[in-house]
Formats: sequence, C-alpha cells, structure tokens
Amino acid sequence: MKQLTYILSILLLLQACSNKKAPEAIEKAVVPNNVVLTDAQFKSAGIQTALMQQKEISSILKVSGKIDVPPQNMVSISVPLGGYLKTTKLLPGQHVSKGEAVAVIEGEQYIQLQQDYLTTKEKIGYLQKEYERQRDLNKTQAASDKAFQQAETEFKTQQVLISAFREKLKLVGINVDKLSESNISRSINIFSPIDGYVSKVNVNIGKYVSPTEVLFELINPTDIHLALKIFEKDIDKLYVGQPLVAYTNNQPKKKHDCEILLIGKDITEDRNTDVHCHFEDYDKTLIPGTYMNAEIAIKNTKAFVLPEEAIVLFEGKQYGFIKNTDKDYSMHLLETGTVDKGFVEILNAEKLASKEFVVKGTYSLLMSLKNKVEE
Repeated sequence: MKQLTYILSILLLLQACSNKKAPEAIEKAVVPNNVVLTDAQFKSAGIQTALMQQKEISSILKVSGKIDVPPQNMVSISVPLGGYLKTTKLLPGQHVSKGEAVAVIEGEQYIQLQQDYLTTKEKIGYLQKEYERQRDLNKTQAASDKAFQQAETEFKTQQVLISAFREKLKLVGINVDKLSESNISRSINIFSPIDGYVSKVNVNIGKYVSPTEVLFELINPTDIHLALKIFEKDIDKLYVGQPLVAYTNNQPKKKHDCEILLIGKDITEDRNTDVHCHFEDYDKTLIPGTYMNAEIAIKNTKAFVLPEEAIVLFEGKQYGFIKNTDKDYSMHLLETGTVDKGFVEILNAEKLASKEFVVKGTYSLLMSLKNKVEE
C-alpha cells in the first residue's frame, strides 16, 4: 500500500512539471512570415508588384531660425548735440521716405553754434587783411618777423575754427550757405536717412535727449535675411549658394525660395552657428523677427528605393512583401533610410534588388498575416 502511494505521488509530480512547460512552448512559437491568398482574397486585395528602382534621392535637413535685417538696413537716429524734442509724428510701423523730416529738436546750443560760426566768419575777413599787410611789410623789412608770424597764426587759427564750425553745422543739419544773422534758428530738423519703417519710438514730445540716446529705430525690410541655427555636425553639409525652402508656422504650405549667402565661422556654446540666407523674392508680409522653418536638400545619391506604400510597420519594424509565386508572398525585414518624394531608400537592398516586391495591397497582406498569427 505504501509503495502504491509513492508511485501515485511521482506521477502527480511529473504531470505538474509537464503543465508548467506548456506556456514556455507557446511563448517560443515562431510567428509565420508567409501568406498564401485564395482566389477571392487575391482579387479583393488588388495586389501589384514591381522590382526596386534606382533613383536620385535627396536627404532633407530640417532647421529653424528667424527673419533678420542686415546692419546696413537698420538705422538708429540720435541727435549729435542733444536737445528737447519739439515735434514728431512717428509711430511704430509707420513708413518713412529717405530725406523726410521725422522730428524737430530745439536747444540753446544750436543758437550758440550758429552765433560762433557767423562771428568767426566776420572776424576772418579782418585777420586775412592784417595777415596780407604784415606779409607785404615783412618783405620790405618794414615789419618784424614776429609781427608777421603772429598775424599768420591768428589768421590760420581762425580758418581752422570756421572749418570746424561749418562741419558742426552740417552735422546737425543746418545749411551754412543759407545761414545769416537774420535767420538764426533755435531748432533743427531730423531727417530719415533711408526708406523704410519705424520699428521703435523711444521718446516723447518735450523730453530732453542726450547725444548718446536713440530717438527712433528704422528698418528697410526690402533686403531681409533668414538667419538659421545650424548644429556643428551639419555645417560641413552646407555651402554658399545652396538652395532651400522656408515657411512660417502659420502658413506651412506657403514656401519661400532662399539661397545660402553666408555661413558663420564660429561655434557657440550650444554647438551651433548662424547661416544667413537670402530670399529670392521679397514678400512684404514677412516681418523681421518672425520665426521660420527651413528644409535644405543636402545630398543627392543614387539608391535602391521602394514606394512608401510598399512598406508596412509591424511590431515596431518595417517590412516589405516579396512575391514567391502568384498568391504566395513572404514578409522580409527592411532597413530604410531617407524618404524623398514618396520613395524610401532601402539600405539592405543588395540581396533583394532582384526580388519582386508588392507595391500595392501590402496592407491586405499584413492583415492576412495577423489573422494567421491569431489563429
């Protein structure tokens, strides 16, 4: 009786071990990669096959940046001698023309400058005659060399003064040729040096501004640039004259043709540099400071490709179906590269180039394969 009990215990233990191994056997089941269609399935799937093609394919570098204005198209307006802002009509965004009066500044220093110039101008006439008289007397030994040298020094000093006053008057915008004792003005006009738009107004009427203060900032946007941030690893892929397309976040379908104009020669702490691009056509809707995205074609190589619809995603990997016979197809793992104009570069094409791939109906084959696995 004890022996019978012992045998039964061993049999139960063996049965338990057998039941534990069953799930492992299920887990190790191989997923099939072959699909055989019936006549009805083949007809409804709309299967079409083709060999891989060799095409010129471009790799696209996607970057971002913002619209910038070159320094020669940006102007900060200040007043060399300072003064009080008497009048201005400028507002941010307002258009101004080159030579247009944008503000009136007044101050005592302008009166003093005009007075000094006119006084010096009158005095120089007397000093010139005295210099010429002493020169003639010195030639006949009727006057000493000292008297002649003193007259010459005073005359030439006055010439320097009048030249300096003339340039100062030009600097503040006063026409010296029209200046006389009857039209001395306490105010001057500030003129726009460019055609463009007002970007900043930093003053208000009645405020005193020093020579170092900026009253207005103007921008000429007709030569705007696109400044892109390019990472260090991608710099050697670019060259001056390289074409690209740019677009804003608000209008991603509106493409703007550009060309690389300048590639920066220094790397920032973030390991990037600025690349300046020129817009082929000026678009007045593009405002300086606007952020833009850009796509740059950086490589043209010949590669084996398949249409995008020929490739399916299964369990996180990309596959294609190869035709074995009519209605018999097998799924193969593909190593993919660049996607360009609806075609995908196949990196492991060496052994598959002669194979006929399914280019239409791949989704139906994948569904059939999944159903087969579930069964």
